[in-house]
Amino acid sequence: MKSLRIAATGMQAQELNVEVISNNIANMRTTGYKQVRAEFQDLLYQDIRRVGATSSSSGTIIPTGVQVGYGVKTGATARIMTQGNLQQTGKEYDVAVRGEGFFSIELPSGQTAYTRDGSFELDANGSLVTLDGYQVQPNITVPNNARSVTINREGTVQALTDDSTTPQDLGQITLSRFVNKAGMQSIGDNLYLETPASGAPIDGVGDEAGFGSVLQSFLENSNVNAVSELSDLIAAQRAYEMNAKVISASDEMMSTSSNIVR
Repeated sequence: MKSLRIAATGMQAQELNVEVISNNIANMRTTGYKQVRAEFQDLLYQDIRRVGATSSSSGTIIPTGVQVGYGVKTGATARIMTQGNLQQTGKEYDVAVRGEGFFSIELPSGQTAYTRDGSFELDANGSLVTLDGYQVQPNITVPNNARSVTINREGTVQALTDDSTTPQDLGQITLSRFVNKAGMQSIGDNLYLETPASGAPIDGVGDEAGFGSVLQSFLENSNVNAVSELSDLIAAQRAYEMNAKVISASDEMMSTSSNIVR
């Protein structure tokens, strides 16, 4: 019976849906994490009676026809790039973007990655790096004798050194945005890569047209909504159970047919 295979595709789809939801819930406290949503599409159809075909020699047209679908497939796992809540941390090297834009990070391979996680630190050379030690681009080095470091809304980094009362410019934190930011590839560690779907990065600075502002001593929380995720989890569980019920019903129908033959 086709219903066995159709219901099996439904169970597989809801299994993946639960995996996506569970990953969202697991990352509720991950800095800069963006929610993912599973999206589904129906599979091919068998035309038993084709819609629009003629039903008589006089040219009458079949208005609806008869089609039987073959189930469901996963169309995409779309990432929702809405703004997460901003949390004040008090750390001078924590930065968040309020609005559009990603920080640029240089990977050990030399490739550029992008992130919304601005929980930065200093390495042994005084360079601004991520928690994994990857360098923020462009490179910004804080001198050993810096007494305080300030980062303004444009991303300009300045420091007061020794007994000086005049701030010293250390560099500029730039931002990058994408035409289709949902098309970026997530590689873990709160990092994304450019893809043909995302388009090339558009570089700028904070508070520039099209870019958000850079906030020092703030971090962006995950945009996962716990209530909606739990309701989606319940709906996915019920859909899985209903597909399992279809398989059970189909099995009983096949058993009845076998008993009739006997």
